[in-house]
Amino acid sequence: MTTIYYERDGDLDQLRGLSIAVVGYGNQGRSWALNLRDSGLDVRVCARADESRERARAEGFPIGEVRDARDADVVCILVPDDVIPLLDLTRPDHGLTIVASGYTLAFDRYTPSGDLGMVAPRMLGPEVRRCYEEGAGFITAVGIQHDATGNAMARTLAVAKGIGGLREGAIELTPHQEAVLDLSVEQVLSPALTHVNSSFVKVMLSQGIPLEAILTELFLSGEVERTFGLLRKEGFSQQLEYHSPASQYGQLSRRGTYDALDFDSKMQSTVEKISSGAFADEWDAESAAGYPNLKELKQAHAGPGIERMEADLRRRLGPEVDRDD
Repeated sequence: MTTIYYERDGDLDQLRGLSIAVVGYGNQGRSWALNLRDSGLDVRVCARADESRERARAEGFPIGEVRDARDADVVCILVPDDVIPLLDLTRPDHGLTIVASGYTLAFDRYTPSGDLGMVAPRMLGPEVRRCYEEGAGFITAVGIQHDATGNAMARTLAVAKGIGGLREGAIELTPHQEAVLDLSVEQVLSPALTHVNSSFVKVMLSQGIPLEAILTELFLSGEVERTFGLLRKEGFSQQLEYHSPASQYGQLSRRGTYDALDFDSKMQSTVEKISSGAFADEWDAESAAGYPNLKELKQAHAGPGIERMEADLRRRLGPEVDRDD
């Protein structure tokens, strides 16, 4: 049975009187630091000397270098996964170190002393702050990699509560489970959906339907994202009733159309490379080389030509249309 934690399971008193350092002040770091401070905790921001550190200073935080976080009772490391091992951030045996992604823990890229936990919001960084301010909260994944003090989970749940991550429930996952799930969405589900969408576009074009109309159906109208919003809020069965009877029949009667296609084995082989750490090794090599393949891939699939086409489309259809023109 999956364990799910709620507000009642987190006790901020676990963190009272402790020194808390947030490493990084980007999308996640800023939201975490502000939320923890607004939860009544003593927070210091440790970041490299750049605009983000100056922003933290302007927003009233005590500032330090990254190395100054070493002796803090609690450290929340909120920088990219491939940067964490480069920080040389040692930790005391009594300390708690929190990461926002299971990646570095799952694949042994970072193994400091003391308690080692994960608080992974299922939410983009700026939205972590916005949801906290709205009082809504967000779903979180929490897990423990190493419990040196016997108090790792209690303190990790306190951090999760401090950022608003217990308000909608927190799912207990190991860092390895979280990393495999997260990377699989990116490497298994996303490419599959991209392929399906591309095939759909080709078939619709063969029927003489304008590209603008096809892309409107896929994403530009906003109908898909609003439908997924209803799935989240009301569930599949209830949102189905908002579709016409013909739509309901078409959706349900054509299920199974693609069952003969062998998605499972291809997905499984990709997930096995993730789970085994083979992808982590590949990404380490790519990072060390200065990201040459990533740059080439972005140029091919998300380069200036694509950007110009999308910008032109948004100017002609959707919320960016000039309504006075």
